[in-house]
Amino acid sequence: MNEKKFSLSLAYKAIVLFGIVSLLGDIIYEGCRGLVPDYLKFLGATAFIVGVIGGLGEFIGYSVRLVSGFLADTMKAYWLFIFLGYGLLVSIPLLGFSFTWQVAAVFVLLERLGKALRTPSRDIILSVIGKEVGTGKTFGIHELLDQIGAIVGPAIVAVSMLTSGNDYRLTFLILLLPYISLMSFLTYVYKRIGKTYKIAKEDAEKQKAGLPRTFYVYTLTVVMNTVGLIPVALILYKASFFFAEWLVPIVYLMIQGIDASIALAAGHAYDRFGVKFLALPFLLAIIPSILTVVGNNAPIIVVAAVFFGLVLGMQESIYRAAVADVAPVASRGRAYGIFSTAYGVSFLISGAIYGFFLDMAGTALIAIIYALSAQFLALVLLNSIRSVTSA
Repeated sequence: MNEKKFSLSLAYKAIVLFGIVSLLGDIIYEGCRGLVPDYLKFLGATAFIVGVIGGLGEFIGYSVRLVSGFLADTMKAYWLFIFLGYGLLVSIPLLGFSFTWQVAAVFVLLERLGKALRTPSRDIILSVIGKEVGTGKTFGIHELLDQIGAIVGPAIVAVSMLTSGNDYRLTFLILLLPYISLMSFLTYVYKRIGKTYKIAKEDAEKQKAGLPRTFYVYTLTVVMNTVGLIPVALILYKASFFFAEWLVPIVYLMIQGIDASIALAAGHAYDRFGVKFLALPFLLAIIPSILTVVGNNAPIIVVAAVFFGLVLGMQESIYRAAVADVAPVASRGRAYGIFSTAYGVSFLISGAIYGFFLDMAGTALIAIIYALSAQFLALVLLNSIRSVTSA
């Protein structure tokens, strides 16, 4: 894959267009994610089941990228994977037709599969386009636009639940409208920039480029950080005990709003300070994990949600940017696949572990020790990474 320089104006335009695509996608799946934990609970799922479904969804959403990333490097069919991935978002409106938590789980997992198919191809294109802009800034801008959709989506869901008398089916079906808009706009973006940003095949020697040790150390560092961070699904599950049904998506909306507000600044900070900036989200990750487990009232859960939003904003904007800086372009699809697989396994582990902590009484102290230990190990590994250089 050859990295070529593009004009700044054209690069910014492409980044914004991709951001708008993600914005529309987030209206759909982020809108539903704020409601899914409560919906699963309504259908009879326990905290452990919600945690496992959420973790399994993230595992699929990240681990399948190992295959889709490899195929992206091999086939160069980036737009095919992007269209397939966004197409599977149709599973979200179909959630309204599930009458058991098992059926709902299938639709949730299909949506995550779509995420796995499209993301490596999108991120590869973004990493090449944004080389002259700066990887941190590129992913920061993309995340900012992405999170606007993540705010609008939960707002639509909250209003629908409030005005419909908590009609889950109607609320999910409403998301069919942004789905149609998304697929239409994605077709427009492909026609505008699909041919402009073609990524050429490397020669045989470059295609065999391996991944440096720094990449694997960095991946393990993020794994330890993630297994120690409680999933947002369990924060929302805990919130459902203290808030009315329509207010739970508002808590999620708040998380996404904080995410959006921090994403661009985090991207700039990463471009300036490099990988050592990750120490901040690692330390902040301790707070929502502990507060959610020990919290027994609405204000504590709100504080946990606020800190989770801060961590999420940094994760989404700079974790992907760092991969682009430690992996050569010829192997970047594979790098994103390996990184995402490890990331997904981490979500599965954290969902199961923290779900167990929430279901079982008397585990608060163990949960606190676990959260502190995981982030301490993440910081130790981070310190072992001496420098991050552009690939």
